[in-house]
Amino acid sequence: MKYIGLDLGSRTLGVAISDELGFLARALDTYRFKDDDYDSAIDYTIDLCKKEKVNTVVLGFPKHMNGDNGVRCQISVDFKQKLEEKSDIKVILEDERLTTVIVDRAMLSGNVKRKDRRQKKDEMAAVVILQNYLDKKSF
Repeated sequence: MKYIGLDLGSRTLGVAISDELGFLARALDTYRFKDDDYDSAIDYTIDLCKKEKVNTVVLGFPKHMNGDNGVRCQISVDFKQKLEEKSDIKVILEDERLTTVIVDRAMLSGNVKRKDRRQKKDEMAAVVILQNYLDKKSF
């Protein structure tokens, strides 16, 4: 079973996809939208899930380091609810604390150019979010 992973920002949606067996995540795309136009991101996600024949999405849940839920968490919850209301897609919220740090360190150690890091950061964060979920699911 394939999964799609999402890293939701205020203007970008990083997207990752798993292999057919649901073991490995890879970067797929970064969807860019107008500030806070989450409806556009939802429509994009629905179309992508249809195209890729995916019915489960793993959405990053950006808790604060102390475990509190902030404004970004509520945005993710709202995104999840709207996506599930408009489609038959199941959305799983996955803690995404430290994903940006992991991605930044990996790209720096791989000598990725600054411009490329900016362009790929969101989809690489989606890869980490999705891979974390897949790793936990397989145990």
